[in-house]
Amino acid sequence: MTRPLGFSCTCGAIRGSIDNATPRGGTHLVCHCADCRAAELVLGQPDPAPEGVAIYQTTPDMIVLDSGADRLGLMRLSPKGLLRWHAACCDAPLFNTLARPGLPFVGVHVARLDDPARIGPVVVHSFLPQRDGGARHKGAGIMVWRMLSRMASARLSGRWRQTPFFDPATGAPVAQARILTKAERAAFAPSRG
Repeated sequence: MTRPLGFSCTCGAIRGSIDNATPRGGTHLVCHCADCRAAELVLGQPDPAPEGVAIYQTTPDMIVLDSGADRLGLMRLSPKGLLRWHAACCDAPLFNTLARPGLPFVGVHVARLDDPARIGPVVVHSFLPQRDGGARHKGAGIMVWRMLSRMASARLSGRWRQTPFFDPATGAPVAQARILTKAERAAFAPSRG
């Protein structure tokens, strides 16, 4: 077992670690989708285009919050969008999860990691913009296979219940989500590029 990989928000109020943060323990990808870009903009971050947002996908049971759990903020770009966790203290983007704990998935923002080299190289690029306005994926099969395998393992073992993001008794998120209105979302729609 490898030593945990630390992470923190920009101001350091939220700190924690990821267990088994290795190239085999998760998937290092870069997402170029409009939603990931918009989430960065909503939180006052620079537009990541054309590079995209680097994410490390794993399961929530691998995440340990050592301090600042009470400072987790939560937003959704739409009523059914991903849960986008950030540091309420400094607006640093931290994690993305699905809306229910029974779907054990978390994307960790690589920019928050103490030593990103430990997760290995990027193996997937998703939503790469194309000249015709569409998007393509590079390595999507790897991402889907690994994600589904990890989620199935967490479900079958019961590890899905071990999450810092949801109340174990109710299954509700541990923070109240701010859901952007359509007008707010439109204001943060990034330009193509």
